[in-house]
Parts: sequence; C-alpha cells; structure tokens
Amino acid sequence: MKGIVFTKFTEQDGKSPFQKLFDLFMELLQYTSGDATEALDWLTQLDNKYQLTSDDYGIGDFIEDLKEQGYLQENEQTGAYQITSKSEQTIRKRSLDEIFGKLKKTRQGNHHTFKSGQGDEMNPETRQYEFGDALDAIDYTGSLKNSFINHGVDQLQMHQDDLEIHEMDYKTQTSTVLMIDISHSMILYGEDRITPAKKVAMALSELITTRYPKDTLDIVVFGNDAWQIEMKELPYLQVGPYHTNTVAGLELAMDILRRRKNPNKQVFMITDGKPTCLKVGNKYYKNSFGIDSKILNRTLNLAGQMRRLKIPVITFMIANDPYLQSFVRNFTEVNNGKAFYSSLDGLGQFIFEDYERNKRKRVR
Repeated sequence: MKGIVFTKFTEQDGKSPFQKLFDLFMELLQYTSGDATEALDWLTQLDNKYQLTSDDYGIGDFIEDLKEQGYLQENEQTGAYQITSKSEQTIRKRSLDEIFGKLKKTRQGNHHTFKSGQGDEMNPETRQYEFGDALDAIDYTGSLKNSFINHGVDQLQMHQDDLEIHEMDYKTQTSTVLMIDISHSMILYGEDRITPAKKVAMALSELITTRYPKDTLDIVVFGNDAWQIEMKELPYLQVGPYHTNTVAGLELAMDILRRRKNPNKQVFMITDGKPTCLKVGNKYYKNSFGIDSKILNRTLNLAGQMRRLKIPVITFMIANDPYLQSFVRNFTEVNNGKAFYSSLDGLGQFIFEDYERNKRKRVR
C-alpha cells in the first residue's frame, strides 16, 4: 500500500516579486532612518542569505522598478539613492495601517458633540430661518414646500418666514504637540526605542491628516535643546549624543499651543528617562546621575504652568525602571495629566486609544 507522498510546498500569497521586496524595503527604511542606500545594502545581504529573489527578478530589477514608480531617485551630485516624497507618505500610511488599523479617509473631523448651532456639519433637524443664519444651511426642499403652502402654487413667492434652516452640529478641534525624546538613551543597552517612537509619530500624523484634518499636530524633538520638525522629516529622525532637556521641549510645546486657536490642547510626550539637562544662558547644566533637584524643580514648575493653561501632558514612558517611573508619577500629579507605562510593542495602541478617548471626553 502506497502511503502519502509529500511534494515540495511553495507558498502562494498572491504577491508579485516586486511587492514582496517592497514590503521588506519599506520596513528597513524605518530602521535606517530613511537611508535608501543602507536599506538596499541590507536588502541585498538578506537576499544573499535567504534567496529572496530569483533568476527572473533580482535586486537590480527591483531598484529600477522603484525608480520608475517614483519611490527612489538618484542624487545628481553624489549618485546616492534617496527616497522620494511618495516613499515618505507610503511609510506613514504603512505605519498607520500597522498600528492603528485601516481607517477611512474623511474630509471632516469626527469629534461629535450633542450641541446644535453655528457648527460645521448639517443634521436632519430643521428650524425657521433667523437673521444671521448661513445661507448654505437653507433647506430648499422644505422652504419651497412652505412657500407653496403659504402662498399657493400659481405664482412662486418666497418670504423670510418660508425659509427653513438645517441645524448644524459643532465638532471639536484639538491641537496636539507630540514630543519625542531623541537623547542617546533611546538606543542604549541594545534596545532600539527610537524606531517605534518614529513609527508611532508617523502613524499619528497620518491619522490626523486623513481622519481629523481640522485638528493640528506639531512634532517636537528634544535632546540638549528642542526644535520643531516637519512631518516629512520623521523617517529620517535619529538620536544624537544628547542629554534629556525636557524643559526645552515643554517650553517649545507651550509656545506652539499658545498660537493655536483650538480650545482643546494637549501634549503627548514619548520618553524613556528623566530630565538631565537645562540650558542656563548660553551654557548647559547637565547631571545624568540621579534626579537633579534644580532640573526637577524647573520641570515641575512647567508642569504646573501647563495645568493652569489647561494643557494636559500625556506621558508615555517606555522604560520600566521604578526610579524613572516615580519621576513620571510626580510630574503627572503636578500637571493633572496622565501617564502610561508602555512596552515598545504597545506604544502605538496606547496613544491611539488615548487620542480617540480625548475626542469623546474633551468636548466644548
């Protein structure tokens, strides 16, 4: 009796050779901080080890396809490969899909309140027109019906009393500053903390620009100093030989939010440690050994100022040292904000859930 004969199994996932390499290339770009040359070098090494390509389609073919489809370009002066704005947007979208799931794009914010008035979304309810109502809110069908009832159908007459207006729903708008710690500790001890932080930032920026376009997101990075970066710079973000000047980051976040007119304001801060640096005049005051009282007091003073300005700071601590977490608890209590002690894997979900929750709770 002949038994079961097993033949070679070849996985058929429906992806083209280009798509398989493209998925891996996009992931590698996040670890090389957007360096296309390094990512292609890594991809070639992986191909040599795991035979990712075939005689019919090699890495050279993949590079040509990337250029033809607008994902890759060559620097005219150096000849080095660089990713394009199309690649940058693709990385953000992939981060959004990975962390937050697939979300439908909408042209309106999705933060409903239950108050009607001079809002920005019509609801089915109507009322009589009042002086000052927006003309684009007129219910023409209902208004014509009133005209026929009040004046007859023989001659069209339209008076102010005939007009009906759609009620309008308010929608909340939120201004968010995302602070990302780029101090050297974000890559210490063999643990890459900056890549998940970047991935979350890219996903959050894509979420806001697609699902909540009336909200604003500003991104601040902080090391010895703090500065603002554009969304398109996120794939290239790297840590530096920096200490952690949390005060500089918070001060910049406050300045940005002061200029925003949205009533709801908040700060998301991703960090893995305590503040260790201040800028006093033109000099840096640094102390990495324990929690320095001078640095701590300045940080807590800012936390109190932001509380008075009704700007909560939601801190995402991606380190599990109880000593560091005690600082976060102290800071959160002074600010009346919130703190999450997250692993790197759960960071994105924490931020997404809190962002969505704030839209439901902080309605004005």
